[in-house]
Amino acid sequence: MGESSGSGPLIGVLDLQGDVREHVAALHEVDAGSRLVKAPGELEGLDGLILPGGESTTLSMLLESTGLFDPISARLEAQDLPVFGTCAGLILLAREVLDGRPDQRMFGALDAVVRRNGYGRQRQSFEAEVALGSGESPPLPTVFIRAPFVVSVGQDVEVLAELDGVPVLVRHAAVLASSFHPELTKDRRVHRLFVEMCGAPERARSGGGLFG
Repeated sequence: MGESSGSGPLIGVLDLQGDVREHVAALHEVDAGSRLVKAPGELEGLDGLILPGGESTTLSMLLESTGLFDPISARLEAQDLPVFGTCAGLILLAREVLDGRPDQRMFGALDAVVRRNGYGRQRQSFEAEVALGSGESPPLPTVFIRAPFVVSVGQDVEVLAELDGVPVLVRHAAVLASSFHPELTKDRRVHRLFVEMCGAPERARSGGGLFG
């Protein structure tokens, strides 16, 4: 089943496309357990789920063909499974996607409008340091690869980090999402925050490992 233990919550990593191994390594560094998820039965017993980057339209089709889309959607609607989407994962979680395919399905669990490849194609990939919250903590190193651009967010969406005034890390109820790839840097504050959302929601709501 591709499962590893840790002292913290058991978090699934969608193993269809993207930086799966990097997310698993990041979870290990923050003492969380991990499980590769390729089929609906592997969602059972999870405390959280990560939707890695990749190509959002391909991921949408793979989620359908594996039978994972509907059970994940049901868990998101019930808000009983925290989910963290990075890059393409953010697109899948969004309420509305601009420049997407007409037949592309989204979970709609995040009240946000995003634009696919809003920061440009592969050659426009870049690294940046972004401020977290009020900017009192050290800046967060980030990697943007064919990243989605957050056009707008609903009033209930908390913006945790911005780049040039544009949200790049947001939280809405049990959903955390980033335009960038936190698994590709050595800074583990974002993964630590998600682990706290999965195992200690009260602490996560107060800032948790992201700002501390």
